[in-house]
Amino acid sequence: MSQLVVENLEVYYGNIRAVHGISFHVDKGEIVTIIGANGAGKSSTLRAISRWMVKVGPETRILFEGQDLLRYPPHKVVSELGISHVPEGRRIFGNLTVWENLMLAAYARKDREQLKRDLDMVFDLFPRLKERRDQKAGTMSGGEQQMLAVARALISGRRLMLLDEPSMGLAPLLMQEMFKALREINKEGTTILLVEQNAHMALQFAQRGYVLETGNLVLEGPTQELLANPKVKEAYLGG
Repeated sequence: MSQLVVENLEVYYGNIRAVHGISFHVDKGEIVTIIGANGAGKSSTLRAISRWMVKVGPETRILFEGQDLLRYPPHKVVSELGISHVPEGRRIFGNLTVWENLMLAAYARKDREQLKRDLDMVFDLFPRLKERRDQKAGTMSGGEQQMLAVARALISGRRLMLLDEPSMGLAPLLMQEMFKALREINKEGTTILLVEQNAHMALQFAQRGYVLETGNLVLEGPTQELLANPKVKEAYLGG
C-alpha cells in the first residue's frame, strides 16, 4: 500500500482553480519529484498535503498511511502524522538562534531519546549548523538558512518530508551538499516528495517523477524514462 495517495486533487485560490484534479502516489521510502514551470501548481500541491491554507475541491481525497489527511488540522499533520513541509522561501525565524529554531520544531515531540538522536543526525548532516548553533538564523547565509529549514523539518516530522525548491538560490557546491544530505535523510527512513525548478537535478535525485503543466498532470514515470523523454528534454532540460 502506498504511504501517500492523492486522488482528484483540486486546489482553489478564491474562484481560480490552480490544480485540476490530479492523482498520484508516493510509496514508503521513495524519493518522488514533481517538476514543472512556474505556475504549474507544484507548490499548491504540497500546500494541500500539509493543509497549509489552501482550499481543496469536494472530490479531493488525500490518504496518508490509510488515514484521511483532510480530517487533520495543519499542526496535527506534523505532530500526529509526522509530515513536515519545507516551504519555498525557508520561513525560518530569523530573530531566533539555530538552536531555538530547532527546539520550536520539536515542541510537540514526546520521544526525547529519539529527538536526541535526530538532533545528533542533523548536526552530523549539517556541521555548519552545529558551528552556528547559538547564532541568530537571520544573520546566516542563504545556503545555511536552507540547511536550517531542512533540519527543522526533519526534527518536526520524520515520516514524510515535503520539499519546495530546496536548491533555490544555492551555489552549485552547496546544492550538491544539500542533495547529499537529503539522500542520507531518505536512507534513514524518511520518504521525500520534492518540488523543484531544477528539473535535471530533481530527476537525477528521485526515483519517480510527475510533470505538471498549468495544473494538469501530463507525464509520469521512472525518472530515467523522463530524463530520456523528448518532451521533457525540450521543455525542462534545455533540449
